[in-house]
Amino acid sequence: MRHTNKLLHLFGLACLCLIAASARAENSQDFGDYVVHFNALTTDLLQPKVATEYNIKRSGSHAMLNIVVLRKVLGATGQPVTATVTGMATTLNGQQRTLNLREIREPNAIYYIADFDVGNEEILTFKLDVRPEGEKTAYQVQFRQQFFTH
Repeated sequence: MRHTNKLLHLFGLACLCLIAASARAENSQDFGDYVVHFNALTTDLLQPKVATEYNIKRSGSHAMLNIVVLRKVLGATGQPVTATVTGMATTLNGQQRTLNLREIREPNAIYYIADFDVGNEEILTFKLDVRPEGEKTAYQVQFRQQFFTH
């Protein structure tokens, strides 16, 4: 239960940071039976204990991508599902970075995270393929995020 609370805190903090950074930011995409939630932020915003627990380098010049896949459930916020998640991040000058996403599984939550270095004012375009377990096709998620380091 303690891990679940930490991960919920991690995801909640990440969502809040993304929303605070840009009120216009879209941080989920609807795919019929599923909703994919995503965000990216510099890891200095993470609580030190959370970063240590999940082996995430905590720094203003290091960022984290967080993905959650939920199956829609009538009258509920959704049910976390296992998925195959792969992706790339591309800079404005075309440099590509493969995202090494890892699954974090808790009794009531499943997260996919990747961490990577970023430069000040760097803008990355994220392209993700998300295939919920049991589905034949992957859903494509794409978004752009600017990072400010210090």
